[in-house]
Amino acid sequence: MASLSPHRTALIVVDVQKAFDEWEAAGKRRNNPDAVKRIVQLLADFRAKRAPVIHVRHASRDPASHFWPDQFGFAVKDEVREQPGEPVIVKHVNSSFIGTDLEVRLRQMGIDKVVIVGATTNHCVETTTRMAGNLGFKVKLVRDATWTFDREGVDGELYTADQIHAMTLANLREEFAEIVAADDVMRRLGTT
Repeated sequence: MASLSPHRTALIVVDVQKAFDEWEAAGKRRNNPDAVKRIVQLLADFRAKRAPVIHVRHASRDPASHFWPDQFGFAVKDEVREQPGEPVIVKHVNSSFIGTDLEVRLRQMGIDKVVIVGATTNHCVETTTRMAGNLGFKVKLVRDATWTFDREGVDGELYTADQIHAMTLANLREEFAEIVAADDVMRRLGTT
């Protein structure tokens, strides 16, 4: 496996917000219960190796949404809060690139590889991953640092979070991203 330069690789933390805690409290079932712990480990590793970290938050335009900026759910989960100097990008759609300066920031920093973590696998993580790949970035999607929720299909059938997560990773694999584990990233990320 090829190493990752800390000067050319950025960690993008997508939508790790308290709204998802509210979803779980309301009974929605998710997969990857240790995903946030894995994100915390990746954050510590990137910070220790002085590799860039970019935080993305979703701000809904719907006042009834848990992600409405004035709602409790808009806030970032405490354990993944940004540190001074780490940019926070606010988006209003699924892609972290649409209506934001994320691509410009990455290009200005000389980043050609991105490591994507966060929620949810089949929504904002997937959309951001596809777009990053289409824009020419080499994407590493971290399978154990992303998660999603059970979902009802068009005919009322239930798809589990595990099924949705697995299918999303299968869809993104090779064409849009390399699917990796957090430990792989930490082993491959060099030092400054």
